[in-house]
Amino acid sequence: MTADTPGPALLVVDDNEDNRYTLVQRLRRLGYTDVATAVDGREALAQLGARPFDLVLLDVMMPELNGHEVLERMRADERLRHVPVIMISALDQVDSVVRCIELGAEDYLPKPFNPVILKARVTTCLEKKLLRDQELRYLEDVARVTSAAAAVEGARFEAGALADVERREDALGRLARVFVRMAGEVAAREARLRQEIRTLRIEIDEAQKARQVSEITETEYFQTLRQKARALRERGSR
Repeated sequence: MTADTPGPALLVVDDNEDNRYTLVQRLRRLGYTDVATAVDGREALAQLGARPFDLVLLDVMMPELNGHEVLERMRADERLRHVPVIMISALDQVDSVVRCIELGAEDYLPKPFNPVILKARVTTCLEKKLLRDQELRYLEDVARVTSAAAAVEGARFEAGALADVERREDALGRLARVFVRMAGEVAAREARLRQEIRTLRIEIDEAQKARQVSEITETEYFQTLRQKARALRERGSR
């Protein structure tokens, strides 16, 4: 995290006010400044729908919607299914935690909170989230390059369409830069070819016109008219 790069956004969901306060304070001592809270599952889902979060710390036992139900709804939502979740549970709720892991939770955090375990599990989950986000962006950029190739074939490619991909410093970025350069060369070559075709058509049209004029002037009828016109001029000059 730097002044120019905001830190990860965390959401703490627990119906117990003391637990929420304790967990938020410990997270802030670890350097996480963007920490929001929710008092139950419904409020958690509302906040998740309102803004992006990088990690959710979710209590298992809550009124309204419990941790299992919130997790199920998150995994059923295309926008939320990749958000990592750490389940918060008491030591005697192990069976419940196992169910949460089976539903897709990344890890669990036992109560009372151990600072060392908290730091390790939050750090690990955020690192996995970062890698997953990078992989998803990579796949999206690959799809953009593929779409650009189809656009070139259909003469629909627009300069700047791969600007973001070109800024990558990996092999995909190099591929995008080479692709854009080649697409520009293809476009320039096609433009020259179209100009040559237009010029050729003009020359063909002019040649056809000249041939048509020649065909007319060489007819016997036209030659007769020309002789009559010459005779009239000579008669008028006397």
